[in-house]
Amino acid sequence: MADYLIRATAYEGKVRAYAIQSTETVEEARRRQDTWATTSAALGRTLTVSAMMGTMLKGEDKLTIKLEGNGPIGAVIVDADAHGNVRGYVKNPHVDFDLNEKGKLDVARAVGTEGTLSVVKDLGMKDHFTGQVPIVSGEVSEDFTYYFANSEQVPSAVGAGVLVNTDHSILAAGGFIIQMMPGADDETISTIEKRLTEIPPISSLIREGNTPEEILNRLLGEETLHILDRVPVQFKCRCSRERVEVALSSLDDAELQTMIEEDHGAEAKCHFCNEAYHFDVKDLQEMQSSNKGGNR
Repeated sequence: MADYLIRATAYEGKVRAYAIQSTETVEEARRRQDTWATTSAALGRTLTVSAMMGTMLKGEDKLTIKLEGNGPIGAVIVDADAHGNVRGYVKNPHVDFDLNEKGKLDVARAVGTEGTLSVVKDLGMKDHFTGQVPIVSGEVSEDFTYYFANSEQVPSAVGAGVLVNTDHSILAAGGFIIQMMPGADDETISTIEKRLTEIPPISSLIREGNTPEEILNRLLGEETLHILDRVPVQFKCRCSRERVEVALSSLDDAELQTMIEEDHGAEAKCHFCNEAYHFDVKDLQEMQSSNKGGNR
């Protein structure tokens, strides 16, 4: 089944909810980044939450999330938009550890327990909205929960999980975000909190074939849930040969000449998808001619 997420409300609009199946999306990121198991879980959890956060935006708005802890994987960078498109990479993909004392992938050790989680929203205005909080656990879900409560002042419960096969491919990935709106009463909050403690790990539910709708039914109760829409989710990079060509063409003539004489061409690789774009001497000479024609 192709990845998708749902947006919903519950308890007569007092609760806003999101749930996602992201297995194929995380697998595509793993394949492109060649991440090892623990790193795949850290990147996958961040991608999963980011995809849901992206659909909180409107139109052509975008966001960039940076999870930068003091662990060995370094920074995790993810872009997402309002249409379910997400991409991401991690600085050091080849990090893996034995399972932690709970028998799970040791994401906190990989990410680190000190550092920052920052969210930059490009809302099409002159200035971008930026929110930043300290990392509280390195487990990703708890860090996003803390972000929502402290940076956006929205009490939230965030869950994201990734199961990895022995060959490092992704077996299951998914997540949810539950947010309390103004007017949510104590009884509603207590009911949801109880269900959160009782629900199995989100990745296990996805592996067993539970849909995002079924996950929210378990968390919020089918009788209260009102599904607003369903959004396809995919790993999609915005890079292209044309964009790289524009960037190279912006270099001055001397820099292009150095590439011609010393490197005999140029290559640029996208951090997000690892796609490589090659430009030979002829390509670079044409850029020089074009720049001269434009009186640069």
